[in-house]
Amino acid sequence: MKKYLTLENGDVFVGEACGDLGAEIDGELVFTTSMTGYQETLTDPSYKKQIITFTYPLIGNYGISLGTNQSDTVQAAAVVVKELTDQVFHYQSVISLDAFLKQSKVPAISGIDTRQLTKIIRRYGTMKASLTNQPIVKAEPEHQTSIIKSATLSAGDAKDVEHVVVVDFGVKDNIVKSLQRPGVDVTVVTPDSTFEDIAALHPTGILLSNGPGDPTDYEDFVPVIQKLQDNYPLFGICLGHQLLALANGATTYKMTFGHRGINHPVKNIITGDIYITSQNHGYAVDIDSVKDTPLEVTAIEVNDQTCEGLRYPGRPVFSVQYHPEAAPGPHEATKLFTDFIEMMHVNGGVH
Repeated sequence: MKKYLTLENGDVFVGEACGDLGAEIDGELVFTTSMTGYQETLTDPSYKKQIITFTYPLIGNYGISLGTNQSDTVQAAAVVVKELTDQVFHYQSVISLDAFLKQSKVPAISGIDTRQLTKIIRRYGTMKASLTNQPIVKAEPEHQTSIIKSATLSAGDAKDVEHVVVVDFGVKDNIVKSLQRPGVDVTVVTPDSTFEDIAALHPTGILLSNGPGDPTDYEDFVPVIQKLQDNYPLFGICLGHQLLALANGATTYKMTFGHRGINHPVKNIITGDIYITSQNHGYAVDIDSVKDTPLEVTAIEVNDQTCEGLRYPGRPVFSVQYHPEAAPGPHEATKLFTDFIEMMHVNGGVH
């Protein structure tokens, strides 16, 4: 069965239907250079309503395993691959990737020259696209909106443990787990929460999570961040990093094709250390705009010099653009969760 991928610029790619054969969708076309970790990528809420192109030519060879998802379902709108295999070689696999996509009602297309497709995205920037069962003249994707859920999780009943309130813009499971493993209690709230709502939970720290889309869509929450940073240790990741910048007067912009992959080098300009990081974002903080704010740039992406880290001197407040929780990707930056916990030990509940 044929499937048609129609790009916003008019280019059309024809391939074989897989995943949910009947489904047709519109979304934002992006690519990832990750060679592994497709299960974590597909279930990452940051990919909500996005059509993910995998540049690695063979996807699905180790199947789908239990305990690896980063949310309760596939978040991506659709999948584009060169080859999707049903031949699974992994002892932990419980189902093939194709069956997993069918089960999740997510369409996919195979037989696509994903490197050529990626060149188009790199040249023209991230764009809208449609995946259909019949040829179309022009794609008219629906407007992307953020999907937000709320939950409460706990590491235990101890009274003397740290308590982090995670503001959920599309939080990955491994962010919550990275806090819970060392014994931190975690409460997840929606961005509809007010400062008073969050304060009533008596947190010792705040984490602004990752999430999809344009950070300016959350302008209503910026005043809440301004109050939170005055009263609690605060850690921002990805979208949370961008929102911290907005809350302090910096600006953000839409990147041409974004950073998506698990091999992005980031330099800590304070220590000189370089980390290989996992990234997934289409917007960035304007590094020049930070100069007129109380914030300080702490890290840059080695390849394009974009802003990868911020801190508020004199306060227990910092953020990173990359994903220290990995899943997928390297674990070189996981110590940031330890740093955050140490900040709470010293400064928790500073209000």
